[in-house]
Amino acid sequence: MTTSIKDVALLAGVSVATVSRVLGNGPVSAALRAKVEAAVAQSGYRPNLSARRLRSQASRTIGLIVSDIRNPFFTSVSRAVEDVAYRAGMRVILCNTDENPDKEAMYLRLMQEERVSGVIFAATRATADSLDVAGLGFPVVMIDRAGPAARCDAVLLDNRTAAAQLVEHLLGRGYRHIGGLFGNTSSTGAERHAGFAEAMERAGLPAAARFVAPSAEAAQAEAAKWLGEAGAPEALIASNGLLLLGVVKAVREAGVAVPGRLALAGFDNDSWTELADPGMTVIEQPVDEIGRAAMEMLLERLERPERPLRKVVLAGRLVERGSSQPRG
Repeated sequence: MTTSIKDVALLAGVSVATVSRVLGNGPVSAALRAKVEAAVAQSGYRPNLSARRLRSQASRTIGLIVSDIRNPFFTSVSRAVEDVAYRAGMRVILCNTDENPDKEAMYLRLMQEERVSGVIFAATRATADSLDVAGLGFPVVMIDRAGPAARCDAVLLDNRTAAAQLVEHLLGRGYRHIGGLFGNTSSTGAERHAGFAEAMERAGLPAAARFVAPSAEAAQAEAAKWLGEAGAPEALIASNGLLLLGVVKAVREAGVAVPGRLALAGFDNDSWTELADPGMTVIEQPVDEIGRAAMEMLLERLERPERPLRKVVLAGRLVERGSSQPRG
């Protein structure tokens, strides 16, 4: 039989109200708290969290909505978010959207139904542009992707500067015909393309760019097609780790020598990029810092709802490896 809060009260010799105050961290003496906690442990009582949320109209739960949990970037960010949430006594509901605006809308409705305290969100460009933060009923912190201006907090990478840094690195290695492969659903891909194009323009060079769905499979197919065409680039930049992985698969399948025939560079210092032969030159994102900063920002917002909105923009770090050795 299920143990009830009344059973705990009887076992502890206190009122139901006292048990409720202890479970809700309310004001009780240390002696009463110890007595109730002992009764809870002895009885095996488990509180009905859903009922408690309905009564309190609040929760100690936050939502984390990411675009692709298979992407190591989001795996690492999720871990950092969970670490901070755990220390703050909060639970995390993790949702994966596959860059699908319909799934994003569904999960935002779920967060409303669950009465979460707030949400950390990596949104598609379509959802970010139309998001009615005020109507959600909880605060939102955007990660990785730019959110609606002046409507929510955000933690982002300086994408334009990072993309330009990759271009300048390749130019410094003697490459001129540089192509870029960018994701087509997020503001991140658009910002990285803008930085790429600006750096190529400063060098007086054409900015050959293509846009694909943000998956390794889409990148592999597009890279294979591009490398088979006349005038294929001599260096290629991929705008995230999954796209870079797809490009590497296409290059190996085609027998293209790296960096002899093609130099490669991209984003995300995933473990495989160091183990690949040659190692991949990448922009390393501060993934732990992104996750921690987002969760801490959400906690600050919950404590002080009236405080001004903040946008934290972090810098990436260029990690040079063999895939971008100087042109021979």
